[in-house]
Amino acid sequence: MKTDNREFSNKGEAFEASDDTPTNRSTEPTLGDVINARFGRRDVLRGALAVGAVTAVAGPAALISQAAKAATSRYVFDEISHGADETHHTAPGYSADVLIRWGDPLLPGAPAFDPMNQTAAAQEQQFGYNNDYVGYVPLPFGSNSADHGLLCVNHEYTNEEIMFPGLGRQDGDVDFAGMTKELIDIEMAAHGGSIVEIRRDNGKWAYVKDSPFNRRLTMLSTEMELTGPAAGHDRLKTSADPSGTRVIGMINNCAGGITPWGTYVSGEENFHGYFVGESTDAAEERNHGRYGVAGGWYAWGRFHKRFDVAQEPREPNRFGWVVETDPLDPNSTPKKRTALGRFKHEGAESLVNKDGRVVVYLGDDQRFDYLYKFVTDGRYDPNDRAANMDLLDSGTLFVAKFNDDGTVAWMPLVFGAGPLTPENGFNSQAEVLIETRSAADLLGATPMDRPEDVQPNEVTNKVYVMLTNNSRREPEQVDAANPRAESRFGHIVELTPPDDDHGALTYDWEILVQCGDPSVAEVGAVWNPATTENGWFAAPDNAAVDHQGRLWITTDQGSGWGRTGTADGVWALETEGELRGTGKMFFRVPIGAEMCGPRFTPDDTALFVAVQHVAADGTKDYAGFERASTFEDPATRWPDFQDDMPPRPSLLVIFKDDGGMIGT
Repeated sequence: MKTDNREFSNKGEAFEASDDTPTNRSTEPTLGDVINARFGRRDVLRGALAVGAVTAVAGPAALISQAAKAATSRYVFDEISHGADETHHTAPGYSADVLIRWGDPLLPGAPAFDPMNQTAAAQEQQFGYNNDYVGYVPLPFGSNSADHGLLCVNHEYTNEEIMFPGLGRQDGDVDFAGMTKELIDIEMAAHGGSIVEIRRDNGKWAYVKDSPFNRRLTMLSTEMELTGPAAGHDRLKTSADPSGTRVIGMINNCAGGITPWGTYVSGEENFHGYFVGESTDAAEERNHGRYGVAGGWYAWGRFHKRFDVAQEPREPNRFGWVVETDPLDPNSTPKKRTALGRFKHEGAESLVNKDGRVVVYLGDDQRFDYLYKFVTDGRYDPNDRAANMDLLDSGTLFVAKFNDDGTVAWMPLVFGAGPLTPENGFNSQAEVLIETRSAADLLGATPMDRPEDVQPNEVTNKVYVMLTNNSRREPEQVDAANPRAESRFGHIVELTPPDDDHGALTYDWEILVQCGDPSVAEVGAVWNPATTENGWFAAPDNAAVDHQGRLWITTDQGSGWGRTGTADGVWALETEGELRGTGKMFFRVPIGAEMCGPRFTPDDTALFVAVQHVAADGTKDYAGFERASTFEDPATRWPDFQDDMPPRPSLLVIFKDDGGMIGT
């Protein structure tokens, strides 16, 4: 495979997930014009915003009761307004404190952050870059403590032009000629994850420096174990690891989850972008093509041969997995759980099903890729944590097919079943999992508009799928579950398992909202009319359900935020009753940043959010920021606002000034 022609170019969010279109994609016919047929047969459109699923065939407001405007919201706060500037904004009556920032000392002996004298050794002891997923594990373990716990945080990727001085630009892209091995090693150390002990004393949160729980997982030195059906397979073996069971590090970890037994699971997403070169291994041609390898986003392959597919064509197969880490044991070996499949994982949120099996929901964040779930063979034992620790090594991975009758079928990805046979290039379950995308193609899964976070609601047993956008969907590719061509603003799908059984093979589905500005007709947005001019959002990415069962959405518009004129943030979204489909803006990030996280404490009095790649999306013609950010000249120096400090990705904790529950 040829290296992407943007080798070592600026990633930003323009390169997030979906801009590298893989080859050998599914040719499964889309549902086409089934929307009229589907809804013509339905007797009842459930909920006030069931109309969201019929945007293509009906006007949005006509089917919604005007009583929605007078209904009482479950979210009690005064929303903030759309906009973009150099700092963050929180709803009145709330505050947001910076809890920890890129470079803050984390491990014993870690030096203070010095942006002009960075080293890989220092970065491995400091909080990493671009904090994405946030998980919370109460301490002591097994309690519902809302004042003491562990945060588990992904560090997705790096923005070299903002991290390091002296990296200029060539034709609008970062000039990587100045990237040395020393700088690349710092980048590798800044990837991975952090486990951080935190406490709340007298209403104020702080992280515990030098805590024995604190840990960095990095691409530079953290050894991980490959487990499950693909472990030890020849296609996972390299010159550095002839066993095919050990690998250094995890890359591009986006969202994740906390399991019922208190482990931290993290999804490796855009692993393809870290590889360069041209492979001569014919056995990997379909595989590399389907995942977009080699993407050429980084210069790592210049100095680390494992990222050059000409030298190590099987190294990419060791990435793209879900990684499980025990945050309670800082000496434990993280495990890449191959049973959950290999693709561009956005998240891995889980719950205990009514029969005791654990169900994990998974999105493959790329245009026209798929929605998955994994169901364990074993059952969760709430009284024996040790017995649960390897549940994710054995089970069935399913991929979703959305039908025109409002049902979604979960199809098992099992070797020997249907087309998953040697005749189609699959010789074992290990190969089905290594090439999960190609296997799902053969089953005829529904190509979606970038499935990102998938959030189950354990109060209602609904499941919410964030579909961020897909500007490349042509009119003839529109289907019932992805109803807009050139969808730049995304939508949210709600799944309903029958009889609250998440192990079922067929669910019902509805579109909850179609995102974007409803005042612009050509956008095709659909919201409850009670949504205000600030209540709509674009590009839903991550989500959280608080302990009252309310849904909160965070957004990632990437380089497209200029199309909406507002920065990313946090929105509350009604899912029930007359206000179903009503949004309300709660928090806004600084210019050029993405809103990640979010995670509530067990009492809903604190909300942890991750603000990442601050100033990176600064090349815009809005709000006066008409330049690309560099270390020397960023669009903002948030959160420190010091001339000698670059912008720093940071974790914030949001709380109500009176100490009460958020949103009440």
